[in-house]
Amino acid sequence: MENELAKIKLEAQTELARLTAASPAKEVAGKAIGTYGLPAIVIIVIIGVLASLQLDEGKMAAVMGLLGASLTALISMLNSIAGSSTKEEKPEFEVMKQLIDRLDRMADRDPMSVQIDGDKVTVKKGEEQFVSGK
Repeated sequence: MENELAKIKLEAQTELARLTAASPAKEVAGKAIGTYGLPAIVIIVIIGVLASLQLDEGKMAAVMGLLGASLTALISMLNSIAGSSTKEEKPEFEVMKQLIDRLDRMADRDPMSVQIDGDKVTVKKGEEQFVSGK
């Protein structure tokens, strides 16, 4: 009876190993995230709390910034591995491109000129003018 139970356990372990080997990487990563992701995040938070109790204010801000950045990076990595978050286009890049385009158009509309006469420097842009000494 015990011998047969050991044989059934061994067969079950073999089947589990075979299924794990045949699993897609995303599924294996998802299981690893479920197993190790939350404990890793909890450990990082506990380190932050313990550090906040021991450090003075100046050092604590730096440590909290690093812990926040590491938590953000870890969560982002876990989401990308699990595929639970869709890949977004970076909206900040689009906003920056629009601002640069606007500034380029504004610069073309009112060109700037600089004139130097001895000790006097005159800067003109459109209707505005600024005069100063060297």
